[in-house]
Amino acid sequence: MSRLDATAAALALIKPSVRAQTAYTLDAPPAPRKLNQNESPFDAPPVVKEAVLAALREEPWNRYPPFTPAELVRRLAARHGWVAEGVLVGNGSNELIQATLAVTVGAGTPVVTAVPTFSLYRLLVAVFGGRHVPVPLGPDFAFAVDGLVGAAREAGAPLVVVNSPNNPTGTPLPEGALERLLAETDALVVVDEAYQDFGGPTGIPLLRANPRLVVLRSFSKAMSLAGLRFGYALAHPAVAAEIAKAKLPYNVNRVTLAAAVAALDAGEVLARRTEEVRHNRDLLYQKLCAIGGLRAFPSAANFVLIRCEARPANEVFTRLMQQYGILVRDVSTGGPGLEGCLRITAGTEDDVTAVARALAEILG
Repeated sequence: MSRLDATAAALALIKPSVRAQTAYTLDAPPAPRKLNQNESPFDAPPVVKEAVLAALREEPWNRYPPFTPAELVRRLAARHGWVAEGVLVGNGSNELIQATLAVTVGAGTPVVTAVPTFSLYRLLVAVFGGRHVPVPLGPDFAFAVDGLVGAAREAGAPLVVVNSPNNPTGTPLPEGALERLLAETDALVVVDEAYQDFGGPTGIPLLRANPRLVVLRSFSKAMSLAGLRFGYALAHPAVAAEIAKAKLPYNVNRVTLAAAVAALDAGEVLARRTEEVRHNRDLLYQKLCAIGGLRAFPSAANFVLIRCEARPANEVFTRLMQQYGILVRDVSTGGPGLEGCLRITAGTEDDVTAVARALAEILG
């Protein structure tokens, strides 16, 4: 057998539904102003780093981390008025999205999401052999709640996944939307609240009365820990116990566990930084609205979506990087309605001024 034939034979063992997908990836070249990944513009506070280093000196590196970090779980539960048995921690909230889909999605399982949204949902549904049921967002990227309910009922979908505020549009679910999804469908409703610290309603108060609700949270954005990957899920204890079966053992390492505890201890400092990011996001939106040749969309997250109207989005993206050293995210091929769109993370106030000035020059 030739090498080419051997490769083809090996690839034939991979599920066709997986081979048809494009892997989630991001080419992020170094840039003086990095505004493409919705990270916090602020590094973790020194008090957090010092606490982590002090904790690690006492930790046995030759031993596995706790299978269940009981004290951290207890604190997360207390933070949200929930029960510890209903808290799962993960290597980023993405791991918990994957685990939730793993225990619910099989061959042909319909999974409803809004589109455009975080592309990982569709990719993971395909990897597990499910069937993605997309529901387009409405005008100005507002959630089409009627459409989500109707699609879930028509498909008999056991799972509805929504991202609120939504990435890459920044739009939050409207008040009452989660209640409708839970009351008018029979689905497990998963709401990814990775950006909720910056705005929009939360589903957490609905947990106690709704065993079919799963809420995902992240420390990557508001807590400045994107580099250490920590997220958690809140769910009914019985549902959490099932999702836990799809998690890898010892999935959160000692460094990340120590950093999560230290971040909770530094809550007041991080809350002030979150408020500053909100201010910078609103300032960015205001400045972008004043620039001709583009349209900016309101956002409840830590980024702003724009549509380039005077010039092609890929040209604007390239010129921002090459002429000004500003890296943003080109999402123009990311789904229906995103044609001509770029996503800009709300960085520091200096970043906001720089990117607005650059866009005014490029489009002017």
